[in-house]
Amino acid sequence: MDVKQLIQQSEPFLRYLTEWHAGLPAVPLAPALAAPERVALVSVDVINGFCYAGPLASPRVQSIIAPITTLMQKAHAAGLRNFVLVQEFHDPQAVEFAQYPPHCIRHTAEAEAVPEYKALPFYADMAVVHKNSINPAYNTELEGWLGAHPQVDTFIVVGDCTDLCTYQLAMYLKLRANAHQLKHRVIVPEDTTDTFDIPVPVAQQIGAVPHDGDLLHLVFLYNMMANGVEVVRAIE
Repeated sequence: MDVKQLIQQSEPFLRYLTEWHAGLPAVPLAPALAAPERVALVSVDVINGFCYAGPLASPRVQSIIAPITTLMQKAHAAGLRNFVLVQEFHDPQAVEFAQYPPHCIRHTAEAEAVPEYKALPFYADMAVVHKNSINPAYNTELEGWLGAHPQVDTFIVVGDCTDLCTYQLAMYLKLRANAHQLKHRVIVPEDTTDTFDIPVPVAQQIGAVPHDGDLLHLVFLYNMMANGVEVVRAIE
């Protein structure tokens, strides 16, 4: 299949995808937190190495910090206390560095939560889960946290990147629930996640893999929705 044929065949779906995205609803916070002890807000990789410093820092990702911290403040004021920060904390010799340049190495500033998180008055009460891959549960303490909080059946997932760690986290929580016959609700507010962008000419110039941020953001949001994750425009 050549490029022209692929574009022609994909155009109806791409139109559908953009219309679906434009119609995403906002949902009110209060109903979601009617029983705050049963809700967790889980943030993934909102750390310096993806927002402010290092080879993978992105202004697109940095832009999600403000809506996330606003949501955290509103949720905490409404009684939410289950906050989990899943964060990359790489071994200096991480195998993943064969795919990505060295980043977010443990005990470095890149692996720290962004200053906006640390400025929250309840930051010290958040649980931190370190990971050495894009998956939140392989060789991490996340499963232990979930097991210790069996009453939690609603998860608000925020963070980066849409097509990588956000996708892995939301899908893990949803598929884990499916596997255990649990009717858990997993919500991804679109204004609290994004991914990086590397245009093809730039990628060719620097020797990287191209990454269409806008397209992959939409495709992976759609994929999450198609698998039972509740994708919304925002939680207000």
